[in-house]
Amino acid sequence: MINIIVDDRELQVEEGANLLKTCLEHDIYIPNLCYMDMLEHPPASCRLCFVEIEGHHQPVPSCQMEVAENMMVKTDTPAVRRLQRTALELLLSVHHVDCGHCPANKKCELQKIARFLKVGLKPKRLGTFLKNQETMDDHPFLNHHPNRCVLCGKCIQVCREAHGTPLMAFADRGFKTLIRFYGEQGANSVPCEECRSCVNICPVGALTLKNRFIAD
Repeated sequence: MINIIVDDRELQVEEGANLLKTCLEHDIYIPNLCYMDMLEHPPASCRLCFVEIEGHHQPVPSCQMEVAENMMVKTDTPAVRRLQRTALELLLSVHHVDCGHCPANKKCELQKIARFLKVGLKPKRLGTFLKNQETMDDHPFLNHHPNRCVLCGKCIQVCREAHGTPLMAFADRGFKTLIRFYGEQGANSVPCEECRSCVNICPVGALTLKNRFIAD
């Protein structure tokens, strides 16, 4: 075990542990959307989990840092909060905020992060840029809602974990990026009908079961 200090609080932790995971396990909340324990190399794609570490010239994503002896970490500084609020506002600018009709309402990670950072769900600093198609229903068991999706990639990772190879992937680039399905998805396909891991892990309700499967 080694000693690190996070926000003036001394912690005894396992050497080499992931910094973000360590903070969360010690009830030190750092906003995050894309981090998963199963990933050896976290993508840091959500750009939310920044912290300041003594010896580093600028904030760094905590999900990509390993703890080290006597590491000094600050999670609540003006620079960190500025980066986190900017990242959240960018996510919200491509998000259809319609919480009352969303199955993730009141358990949505975006709502949680917005409350924590004191950012409104409809920030006025940026415009809104939504995709033309609100719901993609070409999958036999699932609906994908591109304008809810935060592109965290968790659905792809749990799909890979469950089936050995993912039956979905990111498609297109930039503002056009969305989730596309492929592989065995016919009407008699068992994996997606019985698995539902992607629906369960989605932090924002971007993947939902078709109505006829909800009660199953």
